[in-house]
Order: sequence, then C-alpha cells, then structure tokens
Amino acid sequence: MATTTEFVEGEVEGTGGPAIDSKYRLIILAAKRSKQLQRGAQPRIEIDPQKHKPTRIALEEVMRGRVHFDIKENGKNPPE
Repeated sequence: MATTTEFVEGEVEGTGGPAIDSKYRLIILAAKRSKQLQRGAQPRIEIDPQKHKPTRIALEEVMRGRVHFDIKENGKNPPE
C-alpha cells in the first residue's frame, strides 16, 4: 500500500505514470496542484483562469492526466 504521494512540479504531462487508485489520492493531488496555481503557476489545460477557481482547474488537470506524480512505497523511491 502506498504511504506517500510525491508531486513532481516540473512535469507537464502525466504520461506513463501510475493510475489514480482512490478518490483520496485524487483530492490530495488536486489540492497540491491548486496551491501551485494560487502561487502563479500556469494552467496545463485550455481554460480561462478568470472564470474558474484554482481548485476546479487543478481537479480537471488531474482527471485529464496532466499532473505527474510518483507513489512511494514505505517512504522509498519507486523501482525504476
């Protein structure tokens, strides 16, 4: 079972990454991405940031696979 989710800020697309296996992981990823958007990061999807809140933009990005993340098992890096 995964214990920690590591959010990689520099990635643009989450291709080849692990699937989102629970609604809790989805919420954690979207919350972390929302904080980045609030600090000035650019949206990774075509959406008007003036009309949509950062939380909505972040959730949509995660659901579309535009946010890369790695799952660490027991605090260790995943195997290559």
